[in-house]
Amino acid sequence: MPTENRLKGVRIGYGLSGSFCTFEKSFSAAERLRNMGAELLPIMSFNAAEVDTRFGKAANNIKRLENIAGRKVIKTIEDSEPIGPKRMCDVMVVAPCTANSAAKLAVGITDTPLTMAVKSHLRSCLPVVIAISTNDALGACAKNIGILQNYRNYYFVPYAQDDIVKKPASMVADLSLLPETVEMALKGVQIQPVVGVKQGRDY
Repeated sequence: MPTENRLKGVRIGYGLSGSFCTFEKSFSAAERLRNMGAELLPIMSFNAAEVDTRFGKAANNIKRLENIAGRKVIKTIEDSEPIGPKRMCDVMVVAPCTANSAAKLAVGITDTPLTMAVKSHLRSCLPVVIAISTNDALGACAKNIGILQNYRNYYFVPYAQDDIVKKPASMVADLSLLPETVEMALKGVQIQPVVGVKQGRDY
């Protein structure tokens, strides 16, 4: 099947949490999903939608995601709650997923639009794809990543350490593999290997 049609008609909830340094890669990944025919429902956590950083203004990030998806970003808890009851998505993507959001998902806390969107989506036992991005994946967040990897209906974009010298506990998902991860998650399969070694680094 041609690349541009591989996800034709697939409804993807596309959520961003506040790993701001990953936003540009996430936007590129979202564009690729759209080019493959997917329909995107954009969602942002409170921090992702409200915090200005050296990586960009919140308003510009919202506008960028809305332009890619062709629809307004969901950025309130009340607007994300109907996602599950109305079966608005076939798969939910969280890219990037911070340690904070991973911890909340691991214990069922739903105090942001993004965590509510995931909870609501999961009520129908539909797949959730996590693209982890955190400086403490091999530290405090490790247990929460492990919990999520053992939950049904959670699938992970392959991830690797991104700077073993300056940030040895940090790991980031390879968003170039997001489409393949989504395709396999829709079939109930975790793409492998989950944990890799990023090439081209100086040791």
